[in-house]
Amino acid sequence: MAKKTDKIQPKPPFQSTILEEVPTPIKKTKVPTIKQTPNLKPTIITGREKGFWDKIFSSLVGERREIGKYSEIVKKIESLDTKMQALSDEDLRAKTVEFRALFKSVTGKEIQKKLLEIMPEAYAVVREAAWRAIGQKHYPVQLIGGIVLNDGRIAEMRTGEGKTLVSTLAAYLNALPEESQVHIVTVNEYLARRDASWMGEVFNFLGLTIGVIQNQASFFFKLGAQADAASEKKRELGRAETLEDGEQQDKGAVLDVKNLVPCDRKRAYWIEDEGRAVDIVYGVNSELGFDYLRDNMAQTPDEIVQKAGQCVAIIDEVDSILIDEARTPLIISSQDESSSARYKQFSKIAASLNPDLHYTVDEKRKSVNLTDLGIDKVQQILGLGNLYGSPDNVGLIHHLDQALKAHALFKREKEYVVRDNEIIIVDEFTGRLMVGRRYNQGLHQAIEAKESLNVQSESKTVATITFQNYFRLYKKLSGMTGTASTESEELFKIYKLLVVTIPTNRPNVRIDEVDKIFKTEEGKFKTLAQDIKVIHQTGQPILIGTTSIDKNLLLSKLLNDIGVSHEVLNAKNHEQEARIVSTAGRKGAVTLATNIAGRGVDIVLGGNKPENPDHKAVWQKEHEEVKALGGLYVFGTERHESRRIDNQLRGRSGRQGDPGHSIFYVSLQDYILRVFGGDRVNYYNRILPVADTEAIQFSTLGWLIEQAQKKIEGQNFDTRKYVTEYDDVINKQRSVVYARRRRVLLNEGFEWQKESNQALQRELLRALSPLKKPSNKQAKQEFEKNLEAAAKTLKGIVDMREFDIEALRIMLKDNNYNTAKLALKLHNKISEELEIKWDKYTDKEKSSMARFTFLRAIDILWTEHLVTIDHLQDSTRLRYIAQKDPLTEFKEEGMSLFLGLLSEIDHEIAQTVFKVNPDLVPAGMML
Repeated sequence: MAKKTDKIQPKPPFQSTILEEVPTPIKKTKVPTIKQTPNLKPTIITGREKGFWDKIFSSLVGERREIGKYSEIVKKIESLDTKMQALSDEDLRAKTVEFRALFKSVTGKEIQKKLLEIMPEAYAVVREAAWRAIGQKHYPVQLIGGIVLNDGRIAEMRTGEGKTLVSTLAAYLNALPEESQVHIVTVNEYLARRDASWMGEVFNFLGLTIGVIQNQASFFFKLGAQADAASEKKRELGRAETLEDGEQQDKGAVLDVKNLVPCDRKRAYWIEDEGRAVDIVYGVNSELGFDYLRDNMAQTPDEIVQKAGQCVAIIDEVDSILIDEARTPLIISSQDESSSARYKQFSKIAASLNPDLHYTVDEKRKSVNLTDLGIDKVQQILGLGNLYGSPDNVGLIHHLDQALKAHALFKREKEYVVRDNEIIIVDEFTGRLMVGRRYNQGLHQAIEAKESLNVQSESKTVATITFQNYFRLYKKLSGMTGTASTESEELFKIYKLLVVTIPTNRPNVRIDEVDKIFKTEEGKFKTLAQDIKVIHQTGQPILIGTTSIDKNLLLSKLLNDIGVSHEVLNAKNHEQEARIVSTAGRKGAVTLATNIAGRGVDIVLGGNKPENPDHKAVWQKEHEEVKALGGLYVFGTERHESRRIDNQLRGRSGRQGDPGHSIFYVSLQDYILRVFGGDRVNYYNRILPVADTEAIQFSTLGWLIEQAQKKIEGQNFDTRKYVTEYDDVINKQRSVVYARRRRVLLNEGFEWQKESNQALQRELLRALSPLKKPSNKQAKQEFEKNLEAAAKTLKGIVDMREFDIEALRIMLKDNNYNTAKLALKLHNKISEELEIKWDKYTDKEKSSMARFTFLRAIDILWTEHLVTIDHLQDSTRLRYIAQKDPLTEFKEEGMSLFLGLLSEIDHEIAQTVFKVNPDLVPAGMML
């Protein structure tokens, strides 16, 4: 909620005008004839209508031109197949050594040129290795996907096309240059473990090393680990210890996958014994980002884990990571003292307000605004005359804003759940619990107070970065997904990534039925439950996607009431998602899930294909039976905010040429139509001559749904753009500070004497520069004030007789008030004093003490700077009222603050350097 200067509620400047709903005048004509269609005729979708950006990018890199070019390279790769088959395992593995030798004297742009030269042969090697290691050989379309990834682009491949196997091609090739580490980024921890265990066999066959990074746990690949009979039996019985939410288990724990050995975080990135980087690291997007931030907070070189830096990243489900999750920056916080009583007080105030009288909720902008009556009541409760009339009340307004948001906008079982007396955020796109994450700016505390839980201390930011700026650190970035074309404009503008739509290996024959539209949500769910029962009786497997936990539980109850047995998958039992999703294609299976899209586990008709040859005949029979029934039937219970997420849900059905069905059930009371549909929705809700449980087919309502989705997509794009534009300002500052910090920490080109002298000299000039020769009485008063401040600053560095006020006054006169000349003389004296004080220490100790001094100053002041920047960002948002551009204001004042930060760092170094001793320096810094 934006802070109020009066009773006027200004629109936040970062919201686009696309959010403004302008009701379309409805002409008074007769009611149109509407076809009532309880059982709509299926419509086979053979293609999708391309938008402007789709057409532009399709002409540039799509199937029209680029696919043809890629197909020529595929022919070269396939032509090497016979040659590779003739090689022994040892000879095939020796190809890695041969390739790596080609890069020993190659640097810069020449590396990419060399990668392109050897790509056909390298991909042929991986193709053959995959066949020998895991029994899979890349299809031609998968080879195209690998070429796209090496080009630093996004490969759009439908669900079930084998994107996991595609990643092995580009990952192997780009891991060949010396010290080039490849990060394969996944959306959740199970996929990181599964893919590393599975594809790791291919990489291991070719002599590459593999690591896995996840929350509070890490592993390295070792073929055969956790693959003993006892472990396999436990996994088969479902008793594997799955490291729920990344919780660290003991070394004897049985993993839900094989071939992985628990290790410390550094070992997953770096092999210390060999002094080189792990070749390929699988990791969750947030954990890789947090490791980057933690590395830039390290106090000793030994604490750095990402020693290879950000070289190459291949992102699985790239749209989920670079689009969906990019609205929220990564933040590392420390506790800040704050009164929990204040949160509880305002939570009670918010609960006492009537939403119909005292405040209004804007679901579009996710804000809550007090009405005049609400302001009067709050002022009465607090005993204040004018809540918004004094700057002293800023803290009270902040607590009130957060309490109102917690009560009006954040719903239990939707935005968060309560587990073990803790508030755990639910990811709105995946439905997963975000354990360890907290809302910032006191919102998490406000929700804790609302739920009558223990209110934890508020936090302050010590390090932060957006996903946009983190992934732009990589020298080469690419990704894979089933749905990216609708976001091609944003992916290009923000990340300079082009989308290549790759054709399917087999034709898509899924039947996508037109939406069934109902007047009420209650009628929609009742009809949906009955329709599910009818289809379930045929044995056809069913997958139902819901947008929230509460809708998930509501439909589950309806299905139980009518006797439909089903599996439930939501944020409360997401640990079982791999097992539940993998069986969703079995005959008679009914799976009810929140936001199933993008979970990364294939739904195979008849269930997962067994490895045991004795069981394959039984599986094959069920597989054919399910195909004959029509494949997987996907139900969407409402349209998602993004068309892309809807497409992901549809894409769970019809993999690899399998049959399938999909349909969405929509009501006029659904969120997107209710909030973004405009006046027409209310109009049609009044005039439609149908019962609540009857469905209609009406093109205008279909158009309204599409328009509503476009509005929400526009809002989300604006939010991400807003986050990126503001973080770009901070990112330039962060790059300077982190580069300086890393140079000091690793002692790379850091000349401690020169750096210390420069910091001292800059501080002396800053302290003495205001001491101009006074020309009148007023100037003399100002001079005396500045002289006293300068003397205090100089004595803070080192207590010398020359820094007494009178001594300083005499020196100024003797030097004719030339402060630069005087600063040089005083600097020489200070340097002599420092040499005398440090004469008893070794050169190693002197260097370490100087580096410790610099690091301490940078860390303390950078943290304070981030807090100041947060406040600046809040304050500049409202300056558009004064006809000023908030972003421009933020840039200008942010730069001024940054220059002040650099000056303050010099000040802190000068004030500390005489006080440090070897005992204060961490042992790891004594290089």
